[in-house]
Amino acid sequence: MNYRHAYHAGNFADVVKHIILTRLVLYLQRKDQAFRVIDTHAGIGRYDLKGIEAGKTNEWQAGIGRLLETRLDPAVAGLIDPYLDIVRAENADGAIRRYPGSPLIVRHLLRRQDRLSALELHPEDAERLGDLFAGDVQVRVTKLDGWLAMGAHLPPKEKRGLVLVDPPFEVAGEFDRLVDGLARAHKRFSGGTYALWYPVKDRQEVSRFAAALRATGIPKILRTELMIRAPSAEPRLDGTGMIIVNPPFTLEDELRLLFPALSKILSEEKNAGFTVDWVRGEQVDA
Repeated sequence: MNYRHAYHAGNFADVVKHIILTRLVLYLQRKDQAFRVIDTHAGIGRYDLKGIEAGKTNEWQAGIGRLLETRLDPAVAGLIDPYLDIVRAENADGAIRRYPGSPLIVRHLLRRQDRLSALELHPEDAERLGDLFAGDVQVRVTKLDGWLAMGAHLPPKEKRGLVLVDPPFEVAGEFDRLVDGLARAHKRFSGGTYALWYPVKDRQEVSRFAAALRATGIPKILRTELMIRAPSAEPRLDGTGMIIVNPPFTLEDELRLLFPALSKILSEEKNAGFTVDWVRGEQVDA
């Protein structure tokens, strides 16, 4: 409950995470049928990059700030521009001050028939999130432990959707909760897409996490990791990871195009590296 994402909003991990999120939602738009996005750890929705919290770390400058200053190859730009368009829409005067969190990014992408369920446990953050979407009939904000949603909120009535799980990783056991939560959710909504974010700090712990995911027997688990530096002697955020279950058939190729460019832009060290591979099941249905 002490974690506040405002200190880290717009950093390299947010950039990678939110580009992937955008690609996933855009793929859902390919069919006219309605879908629902469930954001289990939604935060406050919009962050002030010039505020006290973000100003203490300035992590955004090496994340979204650096990306906005980079001229991209046209093929890469075509995949990233929908995300950057949302960031720019939140900063209409041209100066970058506001950064959209995951629920606001999703809201920008929803069609009239689509819905967002945004869950947040922290009382102050839940209140701010509720204020942000007050009166919006396409968004339902609930003060709730996001882990409970992995069972109680599934399957969505739309029968199509994406579950974004982005826990703070401020207490022990979050990797175990990710595996358990996914296993529970997948039994209720096996056809949904799941995007599970995690930090890369302890490489051995991350390897155990991948092994535990493989052991669930759940098929079609794609792993993505982007490092900004080599492994550290002391635990620190060396990289950002995301597990995607039931990914769009287009996503792997998109990420193999995106990640070399993002690594070059966001890394603190040359050849810090990235991973796009399959934890389980290399074949995905179109």
